[in-house]
Amino acid sequence: MTESVKSESDERTTNNSAAVRHNYRVLNDEEKAWMVSLKDLAHEFLDKCDEIGRATTTGGSSRELALAKTNAEQAVMWAVKHVTR
Repeated sequence: MTESVKSESDERTTNNSAAVRHNYRVLNDEEKAWMVSLKDLAHEFLDKCDEIGRATTTGGSSRELALAKTNAEQAVMWAVKHVTR
C-alpha cells in the first residue's frame, strides 16, 4: 500500500515520486485553509449530486450528473493548482 500524505501537510513536498510537478513549495496556513475549503466545497457538491441521483425518478446516475461531477473535480483541481503554484 502506498503511503499517503494529507494535502494540507507540509510533508506533501516530500511525496513527489509519482507527481508530474516534481517540486512543491511549502504552503502557508492561509493557503492550506483555502485548499481544504475548496476541497470541502467540492465534496459537498459531489455528495449532493449523488443524493440527487438516488432521489430522482430515473434513479442512479446519468450522463448529466457524471459530467457535473467531472467538471466539479476539474474546477477544484485548477483552483487548488492556483493556490499551490
